Amino acid sequence: MAATTKRYFLGVDGGATRCRARLRAASGELICDAEGPPANIYVDFDRALTAIRSTIAKVLESAGLTLAARSRISLGLGLAGLSSRQDAARVAAALPGWANIAAVNDAVAACLGAHGGADGGLIIAGTGTAAIARVKGGDTILGGRGFLLGDDGAAARIGADALRAALRAYDGLEPMTPLARALLSHFADDGVAMERWALTATPSDYGAFAPQTLKAAAAGDTMARPIVEVAARALGALVRAVEKLGAPRISMIGGLTAPIRPYLVPVVAAKLSAPMYDPEDGAILAVGGVLPGLGAARQTA
Repeated sequence: MAATTKRYFLGVDGGATRCRARLRAASGELICDAEGPPANIYVDFDRALTAIRSTIAKVLESAGLTLAARSRISLGLGLAGLSSRQDAARVAAALPGWANIAAVNDAVAACLGAHGGADGGLIIAGTGTAAIARVKGGDTILGGRGFLLGDDGAAARIGADALRAALRAYDGLEPMTPLARALLSHFADDGVAMERWALTATPSDYGAFAPQTLKAAAAGDTMARPIVEVAARALGALVRAVEKLGAPRISMIGGLTAPIRPYLVPVVAAKLSAPMYDPEDGAILAVGGVLPGLGAARQTA
């Protein structure tokens, strides 16, 4: 096929922490990857679209392509915060000119990737949390209600709970622990400064305190341990929920997957299988792309 007519598939995973993009040839051959800033349309639609465009531009530049090539590229997007057909249509309208475009919730794209397009369940445990059960081609999404109304078990929730606990210790309402002292030091031991910071803090800002909290929990900090255990129970509830919906295979992805696993009850941890492909490839599957190592039957499941 001539270079001027070569076709591609571009998958984008737009999340609350970062945006990732992957370009594959029509055969499934990997061309290149790129990474950009957060792209959560629930938090800020315009900023998310700016991040998506810049990440797409990076991956195209790496491939030696210009935006003019988009008429030969099918674009699949898995986006945090996308919750309706209206959201998907709005995203598609903001990204014109592609050969084909499919915009789905990031949980849907990630689930497609985790199970190679086949039925299965997925728990997303990152800055936010959500779960999806894909059974007989139908998707049921659980959680993913955003920082204020959901995200139980998420890094953002762990960070927020840790900061709240540190303020209680600051006020003498519960014991001061090493974690509380460390968190307060971020704000020069000034509770009012923490309050002011919280007025504009994003889920990602709160999530930045999760690794410190997890490390403190592993060291036996009496403030951190209960916070992490609550998060683990919330993720366990999502695992049981997608299993109840009939998901034959369940995976967990996201930055919390490895550090939270020791806190999951054994029967829950035993239900988890490693994902086959990542969310970027899931987005490629969402728009009809081909992945190496998958038979045609699974590609179209």
